[in-house]
Formats: sequence, C-alpha cells, structure tokens
Amino acid sequence: MSERAITAAEYFADDYAQASAPGRVNLLGEHTDYNDGFMLPIATPQRTTVTVGVLREPKFVFYSATLRSEVSFGINDEAPPGFARYVFGCIRMLQHSGISVPPLRLHVDSNVPLGTGLSSSAALEVATLRALRCLLKFELDDTALALLAQQAEIRYAGVHCGVMDQMASSLADEEHMLFLDARTLATRILPLPAGAEIVVIDSGVPRTLAGSKYNERRAECEAAALALGVRALRDVASVAAAEQLPSPLRQRARHVISENLRVLEASSGVSAVRFGQMMRASHNSLRDDYEVSIAALDELVAMLDASDGVFGARLTGAGFGGACVALCRKGEAAAIGSAVVKRYNGSGGNATLLLPVTTN
Repeated sequence: MSERAITAAEYFADDYAQASAPGRVNLLGEHTDYNDGFMLPIATPQRTTVTVGVLREPKFVFYSATLRSEVSFGINDEAPPGFARYVFGCIRMLQHSGISVPPLRLHVDSNVPLGTGLSSSAALEVATLRALRCLLKFELDDTALALLAQQAEIRYAGVHCGVMDQMASSLADEEHMLFLDARTLATRILPLPAGAEIVVIDSGVPRTLAGSKYNERRAECEAAALALGVRALRDVASVAAAEQLPSPLRQRARHVISENLRVLEASSGVSAVRFGQMMRASHNSLRDDYEVSIAALDELVAMLDASDGVFGARLTGAGFGGACVALCRKGEAAAIGSAVVKRYNGSGGNATLLLPVTTN
C-alpha cells in the first residue's frame, strides 16, 4: 500500500455510503456491564468513519487509513486477524439476522486512539453497522445495532465484553453522561455535575482486551454470582454479602457491588465534589479489589488528584494500561491536563492529553 493514507474519496469510484461513531470515556461503572450492572459513559469528540460500497467481485476488501493497511479475502473465508475481524464480525452478525450483505469494499478512518480504553473497537463496529444500514437500507435502531456490535466482538474478536462500549458509541453524546442499565438496556441522558468538565490522559501503555485478564475477570464474577445464588452481581445490594466468598471472588464481587452503588448514587444527581470522591473510590477498588490497574495509571491518577481544580480521578476502560479520566473545574481541563502530562513525561513517561482536544 501507499506510504500516504488513501482517502475515502480516492478509494471509491462508484456510489458509497458513509457513517461515523464516537469513542467513549466511562466516568463511573467499570467492569459492571457484563455483571448486568450500571454505568455512566460519555462520548468523545474522536470518531471512526466508515465508508462502504458494493464490489462486483466475490470478495471483501477492507482498508484502514489509520493503519495504512488493506486486507482482501473471499466472501466465504474467515477474516484475517486485526481490524478486519471486527468489521467481518459485523457483516456476519447482519447475515445471521437475515440481512443479505453483498461483496464489499470498505474504508476506515479514525482518530479514536487505539489501546487507550476509549473503545476504538466499539466505534469501528458501530460505524460499520451504521454505514451498512445506510448502504443496504435495512431497519435496525441504534440499540439493535449496539447489540449486534457487541456480539460481533464476542464471537469474532474473542472478547467477552459487556454492552456498555457499543451502547455508548451508538447512543451517547459529547455533552452528557449516558446512564445505562445493562440488564434492561434502559438509558437516561444526564448532565455532568454542575461546574465540571473532564480530562482524559492516555498513559502511553497500550492494552488489548483479548490478550489481557479481562475474560478471566468475567469468569470470576460469574463464579461469585453462582456462589451467592444470584443471576448476576447486579442483584447483590450490600457489599457485606461479598465477605462470605473466598479470595479472589470476594474482592471481585466487592468491587462490582460497590461500583454499582456508586453509579446509582451519581445518577441521582450529586455535586462535582461528591462525584469526584466516588471516582477516587472507584479507582482504589479497581486497583485493590479488581486488580486491573498498573503503576503508570496509579501515578497519573495520583498526579491528577493532587492538582488544584481536580475533584477526582480514576482509570477508565478495562485497565491493564490505557487512560485515566478526571473531573475538574469547568474551564480548567486543558491547563490541568497539559501540566500533568508535562510533569509525568518529565520523569520518562509517554502520556498524551486526549481530552479536551487541543489544537497544539
């Protein structure tokens, strides 16, 4: 392929359809979605755009402008590893739903950072399904698309994810929190705490869910729910109930139960100060009970928490690397984020300010 990224306009000679979807930052409710729990994500300004058109040859051709990589394979073949698996999974899920999908040429362009915990995979899946909905004129609403995207990631990328990432990418906006009940799929659009905005910093340590202990944590939660005699940990109302479990199930359950309680309190409407306190408690729980933090994330969270104007900070996403999110006084996010990144990188780090987006 060319050293220069090929644009969508250059990639298509005939008619095509185009759609995009955002990444997401989760403010509270980490590792609760696959436990039928509650969460509070918000969409990012960074988006993935997918352009798709019909091919006359019996094959699929996918191109990533971000990776400057093209893959081609027969319509009855399996997709190769990498970004194509997520796209291919979406196609197969549509076919399983009874929707006929012709041979396709597909172009992906994205500024959602990879491996940071901003859910680049969900943005790719939702953008792909939106573009195909536009091209093929099928009728599936945004919730149905999110559920197909989730199944595409589970079945074809090997990540046994919950539904939060895909629902956030499909339904959330950049100005409001999306309260999501993973069991009922009920949603509510909620304002951020008054006088607050968010900072997101990538630690520079990438993580991949399929290669991490994500699936192991999910299995541990299922074992804990079974031991407590409930359908899912969402059905346990008291953190004290977890104390009867053996280690490490006790710690895993304690995190999920307490995290659900934090989300429910935050969604009822709290001050920025109280929201920040719950973010700190969430990070401590993710670090100590769920054991998904790493030294780089802990250090960035500590630096953010020590900054004047920050109400609270925590890792965001599955952990094992990726990014941190902080709630800070409105109008101060860029200055706070830039100062923390400069300080962290001055000690040999490789952090990047992701939100707010700056022009520098």
